[in-house]
Amino acid sequence: MNHAIELGRPVAGDVIDLITDDHRLFERLLAQLRDASQDRDAVRQAFADVLIAHGEAEEELVYPVLRRRSSEVDQDDIEHGHEEHAEGNEALLAVLELKGTDTQAFDDAVEKLSNLIAHHIAEEELTILSPAREEVGERVRADLGAKWAERRNELIDEGCGTPAKVRALVADARREGVLS
Repeated sequence: MNHAIELGRPVAGDVIDLITDDHRLFERLLAQLRDASQDRDAVRQAFADVLIAHGEAEEELVYPVLRRRSSEVDQDDIEHGHEEHAEGNEALLAVLELKGTDTQAFDDAVEKLSNLIAHHIAEEELTILSPAREEVGERVRADLGAKWAERRNELIDEGCGTPAKVRALVADARREGVLS
């Protein structure tokens, strides 16, 4: 997907650094979504693509390795991360499905999304990423970084953040019992 908004295209690096770089990108994009002077429609599509790509690549590639390699990262942490991704996807879907971007409903939906993402970032960095930085070797983190970046970029190129695709992810999470 071609975005006027720069999402970055990392190709290599420590997976922990790459993930936290995306977290800072989420914060910047969410600030732009709250700013009525921005092209909010373009920002929400860019945010949707990077949020979905980031989370999907994380769950497919990163979480399983960190779970195996870190004694501090347990299955409960991974399941909680998965639940928070699903909740974020559900809140993102609410933002994507709104017709206009200049309504109180849009502002309220963005605020809910922002709060969920901020909470998830704080928890993930504390309970998963920080312990992994200490316990998982540099070479493993670098190998994982290259794989994660490739998958993230591939998903963005596929336009993974369309309302239909996010709706399907939310439906899957409901079927799996991750969302009530």
